[in-house]
Amino acid sequence: MTQSSQLIEAAQRTIGLEIEAVEQLRSRIDEHFVRACELILACKGRVVVVGMGKSGHIGNKIAATLASTGTAAFFVHPAEASHGDMGMITRDDVVLALSNSGTTNEIVTLLPLIKRLGITLISMTGNPASVLAKAAAVNLDASVAAEACPLNLAPTSSTTASLVLGDALAIALLEARGFTAEDFAFSHPGGALGRRLLLKVEHVMHSGAQLPQVKRGTSLREALLEMTQKGLGMTVVLDEDGGLAGVFTDGDLRRTLDKGIDVRQTQIDQVMTARGKTATADMLAAEALKIMEDNKINALVVIDEQNRPIGALNMHDLLRAGVM
Repeated sequence: MTQSSQLIEAAQRTIGLEIEAVEQLRSRIDEHFVRACELILACKGRVVVVGMGKSGHIGNKIAATLASTGTAAFFVHPAEASHGDMGMITRDDVVLALSNSGTTNEIVTLLPLIKRLGITLISMTGNPASVLAKAAAVNLDASVAAEACPLNLAPTSSTTASLVLGDALAIALLEARGFTAEDFAFSHPGGALGRRLLLKVEHVMHSGAQLPQVKRGTSLREALLEMTQKGLGMTVVLDEDGGLAGVFTDGDLRRTLDKGIDVRQTQIDQVMTARGKTATADMLAAEALKIMEDNKINALVVIDEQNRPIGALNMHDLLRAGVM
């Protein structure tokens, strides 16, 4: 067997063993899992996840997933907890302790303190008969038949099973809480979803002196100068009361020039698009983008309740804001 085939065989065997470990979890999603969810849903504080070594890395990820899906959670290193960080845990919290053996010294050392404070303990172990599992209000069984490591030593299948079980817990809680995409966006304001669900038109529009605007009766030449100065590729046209009469864009200009119209003699009223498509300041930027895409236009006028233009935005603004 060549080295290449040996590498491929080892990788495929590892994946197969870990798939089996995950498949075995299905039958363990039972009343114990439901009880763990109920305890967390009833928690007035936060879920404090603890774990040592590889289990600690998995615990860190589980805590992060819980926190981003509507369950307040954070990770505490059990060794640090024995040296002061135990003060981070309150009586209102729930502790989720990960240990494949269920006998990890750093975690077992914390058990008397957790019991003394009356803190609810949920364990996730590979040994339901272990000290940790027996001390917990409920134990989530993450046991595996064998590690993917051929020596059956390096945590592989067991950490994968714990990670998947943690994801199952987080998503079950998410659905139980009615957690929405907008809630998720608040936890991820810097991500693409956050920008699409939180960013409003008022955050990206050009307003005040930046808003290109001319009055009805203005010559097309003067309107073009206004467009050039403001650089938005359009100008708002106002009626006598300051309301929106229409809009004139670069596209309108091209169509106007095709007709051979004299830009010095023609008034903006003759070539503008009456009214035009509009948005409101409190509209999501993603909604404004959809209006532009549906109507095949590159700019929108932002109006207030009295139909007065208060801003404008174009595709470039949405692109810079990361909405597109």
